[in-house]
Amino acid sequence: MASLLRSVARQGRVLQIVSKNKFLRVRAVPLFQHEACISTSEKKKDVGSTVQPMEKSAELKRLTEIFKDSNPNKEENYVTYGLDSVNRDNDWFYHHLTMFLCISVGICGGIFIIAYQPDYKFMDWAQREAFLELERRQKEGLPLVDPDYIKADSIVLPSDEELGDTEIII
Repeated sequence: MASLLRSVARQGRVLQIVSKNKFLRVRAVPLFQHEACISTSEKKKDVGSTVQPMEKSAELKRLTEIFKDSNPNKEENYVTYGLDSVNRDNDWFYHHLTMFLCISVGICGGIFIIAYQPDYKFMDWAQREAFLELERRQKEGLPLVDPDYIKADSIVLPSDEELGDTEIII
């Protein structure tokens, strides 16, 4: 993704260079306008209004003490996986069990089942039956494909009077 963004940004620069070329009559429009808002004024740290410090409440003092130490092994700093908010060990176990079942069993097992499922459209069955039929016809001395697949006496065709001027394409 980063390489794609880099290449798009480079195209914008190339088009700007082309547009500044004096020998080209056609002016190319840059894709991106590169601009940066930089303030060159002197930095002032004074504030226009006076701020009176507020007294810290007991809750703010307690939270400051809790968040001062960011050790993830402390019970106060633990961030739950959302599966068990009371017991930390169960939360860890259920999270890893869920990930194992979803990824390993679900995705890998699903791909395995799809890859090795039986022939649900019976494509292999039809090909096997065709080979068996060809072998049977060869053993009996029959032609492989019979020109009279349907017996001629069982076919009912319309008469010439019924056809009339109908064009017959063979």
